[in-house]
Amino acid sequence: MTVADKDSWIGVQRGLTIAAIVACSIASAHAQTPGAAEAKDMVQLGSHDLQTRSAYQPVVREQGGRYILYVGHHGGTERAPKPVNPLTGVPEFNGTSILDVTDPKAPRYLAHIPGEEGIGESGGAQMVRVCAGSELPKGVPSRFYLLRPFGNSAHEIWDVTNPERPVLVTRIGPVAGTHKSWWECDSGIAYLVSGVQGWRTRRMTQVYDLSDPAKPRFIRNFGLAGQEPGGTGDVPVELHGPISTGPRGNRIYFGYGTNKDGIVQIVDRAKLLSGPAEPTPANLAYPEVGRLVMPPNVGAHTAFPLLAMEVAEFARDKSGHKRDFVAVVDESLVNECQEARQMLWIADITTSRGHSAWRVSPYPRRAAASAAAAGVSARTRRTRT
Repeated sequence: MTVADKDSWIGVQRGLTIAAIVACSIASAHAQTPGAAEAKDMVQLGSHDLQTRSAYQPVVREQGGRYILYVGHHGGTERAPKPVNPLTGVPEFNGTSILDVTDPKAPRYLAHIPGEEGIGESGGAQMVRVCAGSELPKGVPSRFYLLRPFGNSAHEIWDVTNPERPVLVTRIGPVAGTHKSWWECDSGIAYLVSGVQGWRTRRMTQVYDLSDPAKPRFIRNFGLAGQEPGGTGDVPVELHGPISTGPRGNRIYFGYGTNKDGIVQIVDRAKLLSGPAEPTPANLAYPEVGRLVMPPNVGAHTAFPLLAMEVAEFARDKSGHKRDFVAVVDESLVNECQEARQMLWIADITTSRGHSAWRVSPYPRRAAASAAAAGVSARTRRTRT
């Protein structure tokens, strides 16, 4: 993980904050007094319009005494398919924005790297990861590297040592679908969400060694049994994205599905990297140590591990006062008024080798912040899966 990832990990474990504002009808909407917006334990310091581009994933890194913000964008909108970049005066397809946020009250736009042509998820460069060369085993110590998709057709690595002038290092592809990949800065291993010809799903995982960003080394393709080439029967839901704890944690948490048919898969990292690579059902199942199948109307957009958490109500117990959890969040694709309620689910994964070991507590998104901040109360309702 990067330093930024570790800081984010600690922050989330101290308390998740999830805010959802839903307007189901005009009748249920309530007018707010200007300037009377509610806030708790935070205040807005600054903002930037990002040239009217969407903001899907932000990552902040400290570089040479400056804090640099990298923002991944979905493709454009029908109203603004190709916004003008004021820095160049040229219309550019949505890609990656780079800002200096050292002074959070005055964010300064440094550069925009155009992405693939397209609207919404059909274009852009929606995710971004950044590693320092000093963290990567074979990176140039003085450099910084950015990993991103190029729309749905490739993955790219850019040298962003000078964030005002990013330089393309290499491109991995072609692929037929991308999303939220993960890059371990300490090992250089990357889990790239891709669509590969022959596979029976739009998105699966390609594992690469990116310890030397200029020389990507392919390790294997991975997915759920039934997604592989030549598979039979029903095809499991497509991957949304993985989160790895790296060599020390030796676990990878894969979230499959967005708003329905969700699956959380916990994988032994060492077995994934060293196990047989041919995508047979047996080889795909080999590194799996746990799986949670969500209800059919619930997705696993994100599976975020919350490890070694102190549970206040168990503090005086002889054992079990520290528990491992995973926060499972699904995502609305249409509108929360027109489909099942999207929620944050907390699963106890302290013992995750068997399906029956999982315990799950659902929270409506509006209640998620207080529930998570309370330290995952032992009094919450739990059901075995």
